[in-house]
Formats: sequence, structure tokens, C-alpha cells
Amino acid sequence: MRVLHLTPGTGTFHCGSCLRDNVLIKALRGRGHEAIMVPLYLPLVTDREPASPGQEIRVGGINLYFQQKFPWFYHLPEWLHRALNRPALLRLAARGMGMTSARLLGEMTLGSLLGKDGRQWAEWRKLVTWLKDNAHPDVVSLSNSLLTGLAPAIREELGVPVVVSLQGEDSFLDTLAEPWKEQAWEALQRNAESVCRFIAPSRFYQEMMAPRLGVPLDRITVLPNALPAHAFHSAEPDLRRPVIGYLARMIHGKGLTTFVDALIDLATQPGRERVRFHIGGALTPADHAYVEDLKKKIQQAGLTSRVTWMPNLTFEEKLRFYRDLTLFSVPATYGEAFGLYVLEAMTCGVPVVQPQHGAFPELIDATGGGVLCAPDDAAALARAWAELLDDPERLADLRQAGQRAVARDFQPTLMAERFDAVLTECRSA
Repeated sequence: MRVLHLTPGTGTFHCGSCLRDNVLIKALRGRGHEAIMVPLYLPLVTDREPASPGQEIRVGGINLYFQQKFPWFYHLPEWLHRALNRPALLRLAARGMGMTSARLLGEMTLGSLLGKDGRQWAEWRKLVTWLKDNAHPDVVSLSNSLLTGLAPAIREELGVPVVVSLQGEDSFLDTLAEPWKEQAWEALQRNAESVCRFIAPSRFYQEMMAPRLGVPLDRITVLPNALPAHAFHSAEPDLRRPVIGYLARMIHGKGLTTFVDALIDLATQPGRERVRFHIGGALTPADHAYVEDLKKKIQQAGLTSRVTWMPNLTFEEKLRFYRDLTLFSVPATYGEAFGLYVLEAMTCGVPVVQPQHGAFPELIDATGGGVLCAPDDAAALARAWAELLDDPERLADLRQAGQRAVARDFQPTLMAERFDAVLTECRSA
């Protein structure tokens, strides 16, 4: 089966969807499919070798921006459009990501979801033509539902099924200003009629997104994310000098404020002088001011020397990051659809402490590799850390349970097998 998987790139930092898609495409090839990962918007950033190296960016973010702003932009020479899709130029543009006005962000999002009725369609039209005339897919897979403006045209013009993965779209769409928020959700529901099957990474996200998409529960298949456990190494923590880690984008929504408040709480307790903290993850220019404020808070608490910041890690640096950890937490403020970082920590044998919402209760229940605490509560997080640090036997049990479960139940071969079943069902429908 020839599978075309369309994935938006970030240009400058890792994202969970890119990492998941890269693993999935490789695993589908292992099952004999001709699976291709096509980047959109910006260059893909993966932490290991890319699944489809050399694939050009079919719909560049700069071209989309100008098409949204200026309807006549489509009539400019094609060589100019190609020049604006150059990876180096797109990476440069990506540095300003997150600094877009609320109005423009809403307009761009809605413009994509409107498909043929949006001002961006002249650019998206080129992608549909390429899919039809050159790529000849048997199935088109979309990395997230924000790309579903393509679904009606793909169904009408190519006559092939469209499968859409779900991964945190609600937390983005719900932050849009009105009227774009309401209009975006309405467009998403219209587009859902042209989608054969949605894929959610957790039961939590399946049940939450079904009514918001306006589709029955059985049109959303639950398929947990996976990672290649063999590519990671077991942690080697020193329990005499424990290290607690955070590894996600350095933003408030991922719970970094809560993490910092909890580390100040724990580190200032008598007898906790040896505890250290490592904070890693994507840091974009838009995040610098926020992170600097947190560093000042840590400095005022007299803890600067006990906190190590590690922005924009490579895969090798990520492995070294996990190697030293005793505990791991990303106390996201919203209901995460999954949380691939939880699997990464567990496969390295690092127990996790996560908030009791979103998909985290499912992951903890399925793996036994961590504990839950009250959401958005730095004191509760610090207490959970303290209890585990004081109980080495329980730490060891959590470590072993998490590693076993990830190796058994969250491997790429299983994800590809289940994804394959969805593709086969949609093709035969």
C-alpha cells in the first residue's frame, strides 16, 4: 500500500507529532508498505534519522502567509514560490514563531481549515494536484486534524480514503480569539465528514474529541504512541545525589511554572540539599522572556547552582539527560492527549510523577511506571517527589514496571500493526 503521510514541521525544535510520525512511517515500511512522510509549512525536526530524507516541503509557511494576506500572490512567478520554500529561509522565518498576533494566528488557522473556501487554497491546490498527478497514494494520512481542510478535495479528486491522527488540537484551537475559535471548530466538524477514520492516542482524547468533531465514538480508533525502546539507554541515577528532570517545550502550558515552584519547595526543605534539577526541552525565541523570569525566581530562592538548563537537545544529548535522572515530571496544565516524554522517561527506567488529568492516568495505569498527583499544585508535586525519594524500594519497583511495560506494549511494530489495520479497513470500506 502506498501511504502518503503529511506532517507539519517546526523548523527549529522537536515536537511530539514529528517524533511519533517518524517512528510510524519507518515501522509501516517494515510491514512492507511504501510509506512516505511529506513535510509541510517548515522543515521537519526529528531526533533521529528522518524517515523520508530529501522530501521537499510541498506547502511552505511563507507562501501560505502571503497567500492569506494577498489574494493576488498566487499569480507571481512560480520560481518565486519555489524560492520561498527553501529550507534555510523557512528556518529563518520559524525563529519568529509564537510572535504572531492573535488575529493573524486565527486567520491562518481558519484559512487552512476552510480548504477550497479559504484564501490559502491556491497554495493547498498545488499539493492536491501533486498528490493526484505524481504521488498516486492509496491512502492519505494527516498528522493532525488542523490539516483536514484538504480532506474534502482529496476524497473528491483522488477518490482515496483520508485518515487523520489527533494530537492536542483542542489545546491550540481553544486559545484562539473569537470569532476564529468558533469558526475553526465549525470548519473542523464539516471537514470530519470527509475523513474515513480518526486516530486518538488515548481513550481520554477519543472521548473528549468525538463530540467536538461531531463524530460517533467508533469513528475514532485509540492507538497509543510508541517509541523504539532499543534506541534508549537505562538511567544510572545516584540516589545519594538525586536529580529530578523536566523535558518538554519550555512553556507555562507544559507545567514548567509548576515544576519550578515545586523544585523551590522541595529544595528548600531541610535534608534536601543534595537534590538537583535538570530542565530541558525546546526553547524558541518567543519563550525566552518567560524562561528568564523563572530563572530570576530560582535565583531569588538561592538555588541557581542546583538547576541545570538544557535547551534544544539533540538525540544524543537527550540520552545523556535521562541517564542522570532519578525522577521525571512534566506537570502540564491542560489535559495532554498522550505525552510521549512519559514513555521516554519510563523506557530509560526513570519513574514519573504526573498530574491526575488528561491521558496521564491511562499511561500510569497501563505501565505502573509512576504516580499521580493533584494538577496545577506545586506543593502536591513536591510531596510526591519527596515520598518517592524517601522510598528506594518503591522507586526500584516503578523503574522496573515502566521499562517492562514500554518494551512490551508501546513498540513501533505494534503501533504500525494497528495503524495498518485502520488503513486496510478504510481502503475496503
